[in-house]
Amino acid sequence: MNYTLNQLRIYLKITQTLSITKSAEQLNLTQPAISIQLKNFQQQFDYPLIEIIQRRIHVTALGKEIALAAESIISEIDNINYRSQNFKNNLAGHLRISIVSTGKYIMPYFLSDFLKNNVNIDLTMDVTNKSKVIQSLLDNEIDFALVSILPDDIQVEKFNLIPNELYLVGNKEVGPEIKIEEQLASTPFIFREKGSGTRQVMKKFIAKNKIKIKKKLELTSNEAVKHAIISGLGYSIMPLIGIRNEIQNGLLKIIPIKGLPLKTTWQLIWLKEKRLTPIAESYLKYLELEKKNIISKFSL
Repeated sequence: MNYTLNQLRIYLKITQTLSITKSAEQLNLTQPAISIQLKNFQQQFDYPLIEIIQRRIHVTALGKEIALAAESIISEIDNINYRSQNFKNNLAGHLRISIVSTGKYIMPYFLSDFLKNNVNIDLTMDVTNKSKVIQSLLDNEIDFALVSILPDDIQVEKFNLIPNELYLVGNKEVGPEIKIEEQLASTPFIFREKGSGTRQVMKKFIAKNKIKIKKKLELTSNEAVKHAIISGLGYSIMPLIGIRNEIQNGLLKIIPIKGLPLKTTWQLIWLKEKRLTPIAESYLKYLELEKKNIISKFSL
């Protein structure tokens, strides 16, 4: 066999996207070039790696094993290149972070200057729901996870970033003397999806204060909840960090209520026994030095 590293990269990308077109776009190559390299690569094996059935790409059992091997080989090659850069005192490598959806309002602030000062560092940041964040952590696919509530039954290390405050929120039509118990008897209360950290603290607050809710809506993103409130669909308890602009613009109003705000903390976490990469260790040192300066940007 005489396949090249370039062919391995192309083959791996095709197994990930299941599309010649998308692979070509992501690798900045033409579709004919991708197809030729795939053909040359497959010809070196006695059994098919990829089959096209009804114009769809299907990866065979052998093809999946070869893809895993290709991913491992490419990862090791990248590590060699990164170590070479680090040896020349140029911090280089890949930082992988998975964050819950509301975290998108804060994480870029904690990354921006670090990445500007280290141009040879590549970033992958997955914005998803909490259950997928935790699964990525358990599968050791990432360096750090960003959460506002620590996961149960998982041994983790943590670095506190910034307080997270949650308030009861309504739209601009809310009057100054609202009685929330009466309002919730006729107006829906909007929840995040199951597994959401925001939903978790909301439910505890509602149960503790014996608030009766007759109508309930469930939405799967902070943005969806925000726009539902603005349009007058109901009320919700939301993190202040995600609604700062709407509060300032008068589209949303904080409704004073006893027991609020609820307070948690945005935290970067990683598995307790995980060996951090030089990039991850450098990032933590950066946060220790710059955290106060970054937090100052979040004043409402």
